[in-house]
Amino acid sequence: MKYGFSERVKYLKSSAVRDILKIINEGNIISFAGGLPEEKLFPVEAVDKAFHKAITTNKKALQYGETEGVPELKQLLAERMKQKGLHRSPDDILITSGSQQAIDLFSRVMFNKGDVILTENPTYLAALQVFESYETNVIAVDSDEDGMVIADLEAKIEKYKPKCIYVVPTYSNPTGKVWSLERRKRLLELAKKYHVVIFEDDPYGELQFDDNEQPPAIASLDTNGLVLYTSTFSKTVVPAVRIGWIVGPHQIIRIMAQAKQATDLHTNSIGQYALVHLLRDFDIEGHIQTIRRTYYERMLVMKRLLESADIDGLEYIVPKGGMFFWVKLPEHVNTTELLKEAVDEGVAFVPGAPFYVSNPEQNTLRLNFTNAEPSLIEEGMKRFLKVLEATTVQA
Repeated sequence: MKYGFSERVKYLKSSAVRDILKIINEGNIISFAGGLPEEKLFPVEAVDKAFHKAITTNKKALQYGETEGVPELKQLLAERMKQKGLHRSPDDILITSGSQQAIDLFSRVMFNKGDVILTENPTYLAALQVFESYETNVIAVDSDEDGMVIADLEAKIEKYKPKCIYVVPTYSNPTGKVWSLERRKRLLELAKKYHVVIFEDDPYGELQFDDNEQPPAIASLDTNGLVLYTSTFSKTVVPAVRIGWIVGPHQIIRIMAQAKQATDLHTNSIGQYALVHLLRDFDIEGHIQTIRRTYYERMLVMKRLLESADIDGLEYIVPKGGMFFWVKLPEHVNTTELLKEAVDEGVAFVPGAPFYVSNPEQNTLRLNFTNAEPSLIEEGMKRFLKVLEATTVQA
């Protein structure tokens, strides 16, 4: 039967990362592909107690809830964000089904067909999927190790009159880099000058490796109601809870809440009440410190093995936090083709091309270091470098 799908369906694309995960989960593959946290670090006992307490002490945990989110959780989030310099009222917070829903709801209420969004190149793949599904025009801004190049950003603001600037400025996915404080401030200055909204996506901000180096959220520097800030518990508690949040100008949050009513009524109540008890009863900060130490140790293992590679043209950014290495290979290497050879050798990564807005660099790739123990990183990187060395020798 021929089905009459909407025109918008043609803008929906499958995630390259999800497609790769389907393939590698079927075999004995050491995977550096997914952006997965380490399951062994999940606070299983604390989560179990929190869910039990939520169910047995409050019948609201099993009932329909408010679209905006459980008030107690919003209050706790406001207090946590205050510690990061974000002074926001609980009324300006919307609880979402992961930060991915926050991106979708924002896009749904803000963008018309053809509206322009400026972002870095490369950037978060799933955000690009959302933007494209709403038929927007995403334009790449030149960037370097410190963030967007300000001259190019201003030129493109003037030329394209964007509706929004989307950024992942702290331990970004996929590159792992951190914007400098100066670039964060200059972005805000331009947003104020040209009346452009900034969407700051910050899922990795708490995963820094140096306790003395905590870059401020762009939203914490905002005094003009320009920034929407979203984050998630997926990287610090467990992904399966699927709870994130977004905070920003009240007018936008209110309209997003109305869009959420039409989407799923509200984020799951059980998970929200469980998080309330978890944040109150569990040493979440101590748990995050454990995650940071573990990921830092694993990053160093992968870094050492990358350093050992004798390959001309191999470049990579050493992450200061987050979950990824961004690697650039010699120009003749196509990482999409290289992935096939790597999977045959028993290791997987994500080719870099899908993360690009335009002009993809086919010789780039992303490696995740958080979901494999050091011994597996050692073996997986040996397999990866074997394939890579064979490819470069052939050339």
